[in-house]
Amino acid sequence: MKYKHPESVLVVVYCRTTKRVLMLQRKDDQDFWQSVSGSLEPGETPLQAAQREVFEELQLDISKLPFKLNDCHYEVDFEIFAQFRQRYAPNVTHCHEYWFTLPLNEEQNVILSEHLAYRWVEADEAVKMTKSWNNAQAIEKFVIHQPIEN
Repeated sequence: MKYKHPESVLVVVYCRTTKRVLMLQRKDDQDFWQSVSGSLEPGETPLQAAQREVFEELQLDISKLPFKLNDCHYEVDFEIFAQFRQRYAPNVTHCHEYWFTLPLNEEQNVILSEHLAYRWVEADEAVKMTKSWNNAQAIEKFVIHQPIEN
């Protein structure tokens, strides 16, 4: 079995003008809503992983968009939820995560490949929707506590 590497990225996608956040519903836990996330692949930088995950999960090619990923220069270690640990090597319980944001000029429709549904929601609602403390903290720190851009 090929195990996931315990290094990942989190990409909070939000609308610059409304500050609403794109939340994705997981297929393997319908009560779990989250931002774009995923593990780094061998030889991949966090930025490359973030770009790949945005494309894989939303079908948005960042290289063709008029905006770019923002590296938050923020990293956390978190405990992997028990129900997801079988994807990692035995005895791996924590993951190191790199944070990014993707500010869009407008709320866009996206094409899902790895999730059941998506919703654009107020940032404070997004914080309440996610089961992941690190996802909630990223939204608070890099969306809620940032000034609205014109």
